[in-house]
Amino acid sequence: MINKKIDLNCDMGEAFGAWPMGNDSALMELISSANVACGFHAGDATIMRKTAQLAIEKNVAVGAHPAFPDLQGFGRRNMQLSPQEVYDICVYQIGAMFGTVRALGGKLHHVKPHGALYNMAAKDAALAKAIAQATKAIHPDLILYGLSGSHLITEAEKIGLRTASEVFADRTYQNDGNLTPRTQANAMIESSQEAVNQVMMMIEKQVVISTEGREVGLKADTVCIHGDGIHAVEFARELRNTLLGRNIFIETIK
Repeated sequence: MINKKIDLNCDMGEAFGAWPMGNDSALMELISSANVACGFHAGDATIMRKTAQLAIEKNVAVGAHPAFPDLQGFGRRNMQLSPQEVYDICVYQIGAMFGTVRALGGKLHHVKPHGALYNMAAKDAALAKAIAQATKAIHPDLILYGLSGSHLITEAEKIGLRTASEVFADRTYQNDGNLTPRTQANAMIESSQEAVNQVMMMIEKQVVISTEGREVGLKADTVCIHGDGIHAVEFARELRNTLLGRNIFIETIK
């Protein structure tokens, strides 16, 4: 048995207007940080406020979840924006979330890019730098969540931002440490037991097995669980119970 702390994060506030998405209220009981959509891929001003309020009430850290301006594609389609444009859309969204949380008497904790923006920036240093700079411009104490070993982490560290290396419970990995694209059939791990086993390996051994069977080293500060699946709440509860049973405590990154 090991004694370790881990942050559990989940993408939230991804409803839009009258259209619901996920079970934020149930998931908020099981996680330690929430990434709240800022209106570009999902969410709106009211949903942002309600989600942030719920997180504050449950003592869950609130993060901004900026994305490409792509409501139809849920932010999962690549867009060819310049680094300056990426900086601008991130300042816009992070600033909105920062103000929303402050108006509620809380404090924004972190920033985690969403979907295609996250994946492109993980591989593109210029985009990663733009996101890091936008984060620091809003507040230098914000923590940038990024894919472990990616440009999101290294570019943020270069400008003095705190970072959290993120790993994914239900996504498969490539040999280079990047996530398998969702366009591929094997991108998602459907078995909850396999996903739990992958998380435990990433935390305890600091490695993940790629789709080609190779051990890939990584660092795990925070684990992402997705809240939009049919069995999301059940999986989150199973993972939480497994972690606690292995003497791994779930705590927000300080």
